[in-house]
Amino acid sequence: MWLDNTTFKQVVNSTPLISIDLVIENPQGQILLGQRVNPPAQNFWFVPGGRIQKNETLDQAYTRLTQAELGYALQRQQADFLGVYEHLYPDSIFTDAVPAISTHYVVLAYYLRLDESALQHLPTEQHSDYRWWSKTDMQNSALVHANTRAYLPALTARMAALKSNRMTP
Repeated sequence: MWLDNTTFKQVVNSTPLISIDLVIENPQGQILLGQRVNPPAQNFWFVPGGRIQKNETLDQAYTRLTQAELGYALQRQQADFLGVYEHLYPDSIFTDAVPAISTHYVVLAYYLRLDESALQHLPTEQHSDYRWWSKTDMQNSALVHANTRAYLPALTARMAALKSNRMTP
């Protein structure tokens, strides 16, 4: 269910939004980031994702968001849950608001491993450009938003757990 701008502005000003972020890694260990077109986090490199709509199940939201953000629909059970995160921004999509309206997201982050060839036609509505980033470059670049860099410890822990499981007889 989509809200009209007046109602949505009131929601953003009054409550947290719930979203899904897609942390996508290629076989070379790089993470897909897009350069954000819209506030919040405008012009920063950020993982794909988006808001969950009213009366939309998590599975429905995940499928809709992968279609909108990646160009084709995936199922939530294809991904691994990374965790719950909070993203707080001093601005919002309502950049003309006086006083400024901040944005508060409660984010459900999901990890996927995909080959670059699966992502040939990435949509440009939310991101003007896409790039595969090494985790080191992500960590060290001020162009990558801090909320995206916050996923790196979970990725590191995930990799350590996988290595540990492979070593167990």
